[in-house]
Amino acid sequence: MENPLIIVILVLALAAIGAFAGLIAGMLGIGGGIVIVPALYHVQGILGIAEAPRMHLAVGTSLAVIVVTSLASLRAHWRLHAVDPALLRVYGPGVLAGVAAGTALAAVVSGAVLTAVFAAFALLAAANLAAGEPFRRFGDSMPGPAGSLAAGLTTGIVSTMAGIGGGAMTVTMLTLYAVPIHMAVGTASAVGVLVSVPGAAGFAAIGWDAPGLPTLSLGYVNLLGVAAIAPATAAMAPIGARLAHRLPHKMLARVFALFLAVAAARMIWSLIG
Repeated sequence: MENPLIIVILVLALAAIGAFAGLIAGMLGIGGGIVIVPALYHVQGILGIAEAPRMHLAVGTSLAVIVVTSLASLRAHWRLHAVDPALLRVYGPGVLAGVAAGTALAAVVSGAVLTAVFAAFALLAAANLAAGEPFRRFGDSMPGPAGSLAAGLTTGIVSTMAGIGGGAMTVTMLTLYAVPIHMAVGTASAVGVLVSVPGAAGFAAIGWDAPGLPTLSLGYVNLLGVAAIAPATAAMAPIGARLAHRLPHKMLARVFALFLAVAAARMIWSLIG
């Protein structure tokens, strides 16, 4: 598409989407990819980018944006004493292993089945939190090393392939093990960093020689997309974090449940649409 006005409008639209993604990233401890990925995918279509690399490019660029978003969100939650380093020590190694596995799978596997699995998971989690408190818990504390490794591994694989940063699954996992919602949200922002940094690097690597990439792409990471979205997400993430700590426990849980339900519905629609 050669019309400069259309390109400017699309860039401004991406910036607005980035601002919204940053707000919910800070408030819910997620990376914002659930908003960024579909937005980038559709904008690429308008710009005439080839279908073949479009979803991988949206995911890789989203992960690069989430690096910035998660760091801003983590900084804000850390200042509010809502990040638990002990949780990261037991959960983080599995996440990193999952990122490596998810990146390798993304190079060869379609994400349709994985999208359906995540959508089902998100709907169940939303129902679990809809009352403002989880009505079902797996335990009163995090499981042992093997269980924590498995939980982190699942989070890393699914989050990397979907380009969502890991926050949604992390908050869900932690609340199922009786971690308070505010602490779960803050700690999830740190998991977003663990997912997005190696994830973005991995998508850049696996797409390095891919055909049909737009200008200023490092593999499946488009620098123009990052430049359009990241500043707005970084600016809004701290505002979302402060808002999260002003909401009552039950209200924050319900907001997160609503977010999960909408995200799941969007994923299901993308599969059947």
